[in-house]
Amino acid sequence: MNWKQLLCEKRQREVSTTAVVSDQRNEFQRDYHRIIGSASFRRLQDKTQVFPLDRGDFVRTRLTHSLEVSSFGKSLGQMIFSDIIKYRKDSDIDELAVNKICSVLECAGLIHDIGNPPFGHFGEDYIRNWFSRNLSGLTFRGKKITDILLPQMCSDLLNFEGNAQALRLLTKLHFIVDENGMNLTYTLLDTIIKYPVASTETNRNSGNIKDKKMGYYYSERDVFSEIKAGTGSAGARHPLAFILEAADDIAYKTADIEDAVKKGFISYSVLLSELKENYIHRCSGDGEMKEYSKAVEKLEYYYEQAKEKGLLSPEQNAVQRWTIYVQGVLLKCAAFGFTRNYRAIMEGSFGKELLSVSYGNALAHALSDLAYRYVFRSKEIFRLEIAAGEIFGFLLDKFVRAAIVYDTDEPRSVLDDKLTALISENYIRAYKHSSADCGEAEKLYLRLMLVTDYICGMTDGYAKKLYHELTGIT
Repeated sequence: MNWKQLLCEKRQREVSTTAVVSDQRNEFQRDYHRIIGSASFRRLQDKTQVFPLDRGDFVRTRLTHSLEVSSFGKSLGQMIFSDIIKYRKDSDIDELAVNKICSVLECAGLIHDIGNPPFGHFGEDYIRNWFSRNLSGLTFRGKKITDILLPQMCSDLLNFEGNAQALRLLTKLHFIVDENGMNLTYTLLDTIIKYPVASTETNRNSGNIKDKKMGYYYSERDVFSEIKAGTGSAGARHPLAFILEAADDIAYKTADIEDAVKKGFISYSVLLSELKENYIHRCSGDGEMKEYSKAVEKLEYYYEQAKEKGLLSPEQNAVQRWTIYVQGVLLKCAAFGFTRNYRAIMEGSFGKELLSVSYGNALAHALSDLAYRYVFRSKEIFRLEIAAGEIFGFLLDKFVRAAIVYDTDEPRSVLDDKLTALISENYIRAYKHSSADCGEAEKLYLRLMLVTDYICGMTDGYAKKLYHELTGIT
């Protein structure tokens, strides 16, 4: 791979940039303005990151998380590629290329979660679980749907993935001007494709991070191929996808701990005790041990400083300051992971997360494990997820059955017609365009996708409101 092609400015539909002569933005900066002006981006403000249906002001939303990832991604781009210029690691990289790379990463952070459904991480799990429980029992014209659909179509539904949904939304569902979605640059789209494989090609045991989940649906197979051909990254991750992934990891790992302390899931003393006793053994080598030990010492130092200043909540102050410190450490570690493995990344042979090959590995693991044990496995989260599950279950039960017979000559109930009439006009237009020349199996697949499109486009508040309206709850 080479940066002249990796920074491909091509779009699905070419646009004229000669209308405003004074417009000096590069193509990726134009992407930025398309994103922040979109309704899909605005909806992220009412999609929770971790705590579904939580109305607290402090809780991070998908929007605030995306802004953090955008900031970290841009910072990493500057750190990494300034180093590459300084040490002359790649003659294709100059200041102009760095500016473009940073613009791409800034935009990618904004849209990396844009395809995720409401109710935080739980939403993706529930959609997968619903289809696992129900797909084999659904029928159309007397046949099992699983016997009608192609294997990849079934696999797409059974392995629903927010990353693949983001690509679908950005290239097709944002049907404002035409069928090309937001019409973003191929480089930006390739950067958000964390897993450049189909649902039938995933392999969690391959040892390569790119095979862990699917990155595109059957419905986007053609645009996926066009993107990869345009950037020259066919068969591999785009190098910037590694940086975006690291920015995302740093943002949520540190935020989850800060939020957990703020909401009382874990105390300062428990956090400190856990860090001292349960994770240091994961350090491999003196460098990683030194980085980890220094981070633990910083937490204690910030707490002592807060006590000396007489702050009312020294524990929370210490953790807030500490997470900022840890973010800086992990950014440095991720940058090191990229530059150290630069050749393998550019060859497409590197298959790990950047933090996992850095001195920040043990610290990053500790943050994830603590959040999982003290937050994601807590009774409060379980209660919120059960409530969110009731909403998801009801909506999927109703809309999937209505969608199966939609746009066919099969008998439909009055309720079926009313339910499909509620689906966004943009999504209906996208369906009509995509299904125009398709056979029966693909049309059925696209009707099922229409339901997941609609639900993924909902905010937490809208999904809850719709559930209350359709069930008669006042």
